[in-house]
Amino acid sequence: MTTADWLAEQALVHPARTALVCGPVALSFGELDERVNRVARRLASLGLGGEDRVALLSPNGIPFVVLAFALARLGAVLVPLHPRLTAPELRERLQDVRPRLVLAHPAFADLFQEAGWEPVAFLDPHHPDLLPGIPADAPLPSPRISLKAVQGILYTSGTSGRAKGVLLTYGNHYWNAMGWAQRLGPAEHDTWLAVMPLCHIGGLAILWRAALFGATVVIHEAFHAGAVCAELERGQLTLLSLVPTMLHRVLREWGHRPFPGVRAVLLGGGPIPQDLVAQCVEAGIPVAPTYGLTEAASQVATLHPSEVRRKLGSCGRPLPVVEVRVEGGEGEILVRGPTVMAGYWGHPEETASGLREGWLCTGDVGYLDEEGYLYVLDRREDRIVTGGENVSSAEVEAVLRAHPAVRDAGVVGIPDPEWGQRVVAAVELVPGAVTTEEELRAYCARLLAPYKVPKRIGFLPELPRTGPEKVSRAALREWAQEAFREELRNR
Repeated sequence: MTTADWLAEQALVHPARTALVCGPVALSFGELDERVNRVARRLASLGLGGEDRVALLSPNGIPFVVLAFALARLGAVLVPLHPRLTAPELRERLQDVRPRLVLAHPAFADLFQEAGWEPVAFLDPHHPDLLPGIPADAPLPSPRISLKAVQGILYTSGTSGRAKGVLLTYGNHYWNAMGWAQRLGPAEHDTWLAVMPLCHIGGLAILWRAALFGATVVIHEAFHAGAVCAELERGQLTLLSLVPTMLHRVLREWGHRPFPGVRAVLLGGGPIPQDLVAQCVEAGIPVAPTYGLTEAASQVATLHPSEVRRKLGSCGRPLPVVEVRVEGGEGEILVRGPTVMAGYWGHPEETASGLREGWLCTGDVGYLDEEGYLYVLDRREDRIVTGGENVSSAEVEAVLRAHPAVRDAGVVGIPDPEWGQRVVAAVELVPGAVTTEEELRAYCARLLAPYKVPKRIGFLPELPRTGPEKVSRAALREWAQEAFREELRNR
């Protein structure tokens, strides 16, 4: 099945409607479409075409959006990389995906040099065509989108500690957008604030929905609570997508009052504190708790704002386009439908274990009530979601174990009122070795993105175990919550 190019269609029907706002720059759908065409021609002149993988490292902004749509127009596969990756993490992802081309904002030149990766085509973010030194006279393919084609490979932390590339198709994005529209409904002249990283599914999904439904996207290069409050004061936003940490900080500055003009605040990206949702309800803020994951192209279930008071603690009914099944009264959440990924890039065994008879095995635990509303009890055991970022416990543990003073390590997430979860670690030292928490945190900071570095590291003579080799994460969580109880209470 194919559809008309989503952006081209909006440019044809609503050429003057504002598509993007980023700082002082605003582009209509017609202007954005023209930019995308010119950049796509330059990329085509490099020989890029269908199914070529193109890695992109760029912060939120118009260049990212233009390139995402330009690659889609060529049928190339976007591999968005997180701006906060360390050099080892960047090298690992590039070695895994083996891109035909690497595009990057010049601010990351030193990072690529440290990673030892070349060649890299650096963008000119001040030029509308981004790659002005490349000819723009190559023809473009037919402006049709195959829903079976892979749009992107998005890396997400796996329970093995190795980041995995999730293969998402245009059909995944299309049907997730349709499910969202059926649940919350697109409105005429919607304006959607995008402060989450566009390299994440939560940010990227906004772009596809806006193109399908003609919404305006207001992009912030990074999240700042004061900047979000300033946008709210202007009264032009109708939709926001936030993780709990972001909303917590916004409310701290905004106070106990409604968001003018906003019809829904989509809240997801990790455990959602019920007191945060209750605070929104009492302030008259239309919060819409959601449950989703990269492997399902964003949302799986969403609670309509009108139902939040009645179903506090739920993330809503599954979107109409997907099925959710829970094994037993409380058990693993399984998802089936056209939003489910095509698989993991280069990992057929993990694809087979994650997709069983058409069902996505999320690894998350929850239950469905008698009305079909989903309640999530626990996320994947080895995955921590802090400030909307996924952190693999196994990955952080591997880094800590590489330190010469560390014999073994265990990493868990504990509840945090601001971050959702806080990354904490316990280490067992080599007999006779000496080190400090500060030294270990500095060591981790050289090898891991900042959000993965444990906020606290404690020392235990022996880690709790469920067997000879397996650390008991349940026991570690109990230890961590007790060890840092006063600190958490005073936050």
